[in-house]
Amino acid sequence: MIQFIKCHGSDNDFLLIDEKTNHYQFTEEERSQLSIVLCDRNNGVGSDGILFVMNSEVAEARMRMFNSDGTEAEMCGNGLRCVARHIIEQEGRAKVQIETEKAVLAVEQVEPIYEGIDTFSVTIEPVSFEVQSLPMKFEKDEALDVVIPELSDDLTFTALSVPNPHIVTIVDKVNQRELEATGKKANNLSEVFPKGVNVSFVQILATNKIFVQTYERGVGLTNACGTAMSASTLVSTILGSNEVETPIVVINKGGLVNCVVEKAERRYSIQLRGNATNVYTATIDVSLENNEWNWIDSTTHQNEIDIYQKLKDFAASQIY
Repeated sequence: MIQFIKCHGSDNDFLLIDEKTNHYQFTEEERSQLSIVLCDRNNGVGSDGILFVMNSEVAEARMRMFNSDGTEAEMCGNGLRCVARHIIEQEGRAKVQIETEKAVLAVEQVEPIYEGIDTFSVTIEPVSFEVQSLPMKFEKDEALDVVIPELSDDLTFTALSVPNPHIVTIVDKVNQRELEATGKKANNLSEVFPKGVNVSFVQILATNKIFVQTYERGVGLTNACGTAMSASTLVSTILGSNEVETPIVVINKGGLVNCVVEKAERRYSIQLRGNATNVYTATIDVSLENNEWNWIDSTTHQNEIDIYQKLKDFAASQIY
């Protein structure tokens, strides 16, 4: 039997499995297989990925995130907020630390971004503009607002890792079909992006307000991607009129978040602030030998669902 929480950050949805508390001992192969079986939206529970919460020797907990295709992501900002809430509630403290692949990150509960929405802030770092950090094969050490000939003749991209790999382009209006086609193409260009890449289109709505949509590596088009919104905020600040040290409203298909770009001694980091909504808790029986699973029980958190829908409706009204 496996217990999990179905949760989401900006409708980027996950299954959160607490290995630490439940004393699960999955192998690497089992984590990957669980992600493929359970994340399937036709035959599984359905989600963008699985958040595995594990013991850590350097923080209150360790987070690992596996995409729906069974691959592991270096980082997941929306997922980190969900794990932050889980650990903060367990520890009974407003601020804790979570170990990720590249860094130990501070997470805390902060003032709500919308009435009734418990809001959590996570630090997105390290940030690098060096193409080798993605990795990306390019003629220069950095790719800032440039054409990537193998990908597109019309769009210019900025490449950065946060720490997972992103390329970001600023457009007049987000075209989902073009984004999906560009994302698929980028993730089939192994000669440019050997480990794949997340692709984001950014529309400037006003000063300190943007709309972002992302083709996420290993997933496809998503309602939101936390690290992509963070990367997009940073790019829109460097190339546009958005301001450092100021909350920037980031609208997405699944709602909205606030991002704050911070700069200290030529080093950037981003504070990502948004919801961590629990949709339901459940227990299932899983047979990985047969790739089968069955419900045992579940409890829906309807109040959280209803409150988040209000935020989502408000966010949709801001896209113009």
